[in-house]
Amino acid sequence: MSKYGTIPTSSAAGGGGGVAPPLGGASPLDFISRAKARGASALATRRPWRELADPHAIGLPPSLGDAYLRVRANLTHFAMNYAIVVLVVVFLSLLWHPVSLIVFLVCMLAWLVLYFLRDDPLVLFGRVVADVYVLAALAVVTLVLLLLTGATANILSSLLIGLVLVVLHAALHKAEDNADEEVGRWYAPVPQPPSH
Repeated sequence: MSKYGTIPTSSAAGGGGGVAPPLGGASPLDFISRAKARGASALATRRPWRELADPHAIGLPPSLGDAYLRVRANLTHFAMNYAIVVLVVVFLSLLWHPVSLIVFLVCMLAWLVLYFLRDDPLVLFGRVVADVYVLAALAVVTLVLLLLTGATANILSSLLIGLVLVVLHAALHKAEDNADEEVGRWYAPVPQPPSH
């Protein structure tokens, strides 16, 4: 039987003369397979774009408290969609700054490799680096590199535009249908005052 087109997940235990995996313990094919699986699982949390853009679900909240509850419910319900929207706004704003765009793409690759697609803890100089420090270092390096490209105002304004779009949509989108399924997933429900 031919194995053409298949991706091996591990080398055979007995002999076979296969190539040993790199020092990290996993082959590049294993890394690519894990990256595809994690990307698919992350995108699986994305809600359908039709649900996000449903014109019948848009309406003004009756009060500021209701607006807060809508924002809170919608930020959890549409979290992946909102992240994609903000990244697309930043990406589009960087099209006129090619150096910043290249730096942005390289930083995204670093985030994927060093934070999102990593199974084992990061070890530097024989010491395990906590995820909090990896996250902080990546955020600082990304921000500094992007600011050094000369597109500071462009990046900050595009982030602000993306965040305003997200919060505005979250406040206007009626969350009655999705609030019940999100309770307990990301937050504890806010108790409603008893009505008399």
